[in-house]
Amino acid sequence: MTDISTPTPSWPAGYRINPRADGPAADIVAAFTGLPSAAIGDAMSRNVGTVGLRQYHTRLDTVLSGPAFTVRVRPGDNLMIHKALLMTRPGDVLVIDGGGDVSQALVGGLIRTTCLARKLGGLVIDGAIRDLTEWAEDGMPIFAKGHTHRGPSKDGPGEINIPVSVAGMAVLPGDLIVGDADGVIAVPAADAADVLAKTRAHLAKEEKIRETNRTGTADPERFDAVLRAKGLPV
Repeated sequence: MTDISTPTPSWPAGYRINPRADGPAADIVAAFTGLPSAAIGDAMSRNVGTVGLRQYHTRLDTVLSGPAFTVRVRPGDNLMIHKALLMTRPGDVLVIDGGGDVSQALVGGLIRTTCLARKLGGLVIDGAIRDLTEWAEDGMPIFAKGHTHRGPSKDGPGEINIPVSVAGMAVLPGDLIVGDADGVIAVPAADAADVLAKTRAHLAKEEKIRETNRTGTADPERFDAVLRAKGLPV
């Protein structure tokens, strides 16, 4: 039986505002903070992650980790980014699908001040930013496709907390976002605990390989067996 007490909003074309998705438990999010994005990617078959983004914060050891709060905007327009910021909670990572456009900045120094006040975990933007000297300061990790001095419009349309595509990576609201000097990766919220265990196991395996590389005791069969299987006489 249909519940008519809370009617579904009728959004104008191009607009949608969905509730925030909670994402993984806080202890899972915290556990990922110390894990390299490369190792997480290895645990996820090495085919997940952004392509073509760069970090605009200065410190290479800065790690971004938190649940995705997604926004899709018209290229060069940040109206719905401002609305999204009013809905975020501390630790959220704002993931913005700007269509890869870099002709107008989607965020600048004023929005950075808001992000700090809201205690965001960081931003990932398939688009441009401006006010680089402010973003370079510690306190608010940000990954973006490019930068320009040209500011945004504030006309819309846009959508909040919907599936987005950012620099070749699909992101659902609440997905766990991890970013470091190597790049940005999204872990599906439902798979986060499993990926955490696989990443830790992968790092333990790498540590054993690192030690044999350091001591010169690596087993030649690790690669020779692969070569022989391809028909090489080694």
